Amino acid sequence: MNHMASPKLGIASGFALALLCPLYAIALAGGLYRLASPEQPIQQPWFACMELLILAIAPLVVAFMVALHAWAPDKHGPISLLGIVFMSMCAVVTCGVHFVILTLSREPAFSALPWAPVVFLFRWPSLAYALDILAWDFFFPLAALCAALTVSGPGLAKVARSLFLGSAAFSLAGLAGVPLDNMSVRNIGIVGYVVLFPVAAVLMAVRFRRDAAK
Repeated sequence: MNHMASPKLGIASGFALALLCPLYAIALAGGLYRLASPEQPIQQPWFACMELLILAIAPLVVAFMVALHAWAPDKHGPISLLGIVFMSMCAVVTCGVHFVILTLSREPAFSALPWAPVVFLFRWPSLAYALDILAWDFFFPLAALCAALTVSGPGLAKVARSLFLGSAAFSLAGLAGVPLDNMSVRNIGIVGYVVLFPVAAVLMAVRFRRDAAK
C-alpha cells in the first residue's frame, strides 16, 4: 500500500468530524423539536448554529478525502481522487449556500425584495434548499461511494467500508424527497452524512494512526 508519509491530516479530520457532526445533530434535533409544524423552517438560534457547523464540517470532509486518497493503494488512486472531486463539489456548493444565507439573507437590501423567500428561505421549494440537496444528496453520496470503493482490508477498514456504503445509500435516498415533494423523506439522508460517514471517518482515523505506528 502507498500509505501517506504523514497521517496527521487523516487523524485530525476524522476525529474532528466525530466531534462536530454530533454537535450538528444536537442543533438539528433542538431545531426540529421547537417546530410547531414539520413544514416550518428551523428557527434561530438553532439554524445559525447549524449553518456555522456546516461551514466547519464541509472543509473537514474534503480534508478527510484527501487523506484517504494519500493512504489508498495505487490501484484505487483514480477512484479515491474522484472522491475528492465529488466531495469538493459538495463542500463548495454547501458553503456557498450557507455563507450567503448567513451574510445576505437578513440584509434589508435583500430581505425586503419580493423574491427573497424563494431564494434564501430554507423551505421547499427554494433556491437555497435545492442547492443544498444537490450538495448533500447527490455529490456527497457519490463521494461516500468512492470512499467505500477506496477502502480495502479486514478489521476496521472492512467496517468502515460498510459504513461508507451505508452513508452513500442513505444520502442518495434523501434525493427522493424532491420528486415526492416531501422534505421529510429528504431527512433520511441525515443518517448518511451526520451519522454513518463520521463513524466511518473516525474508524479510518484509528486505522491511519495504527499504520503510522508500524
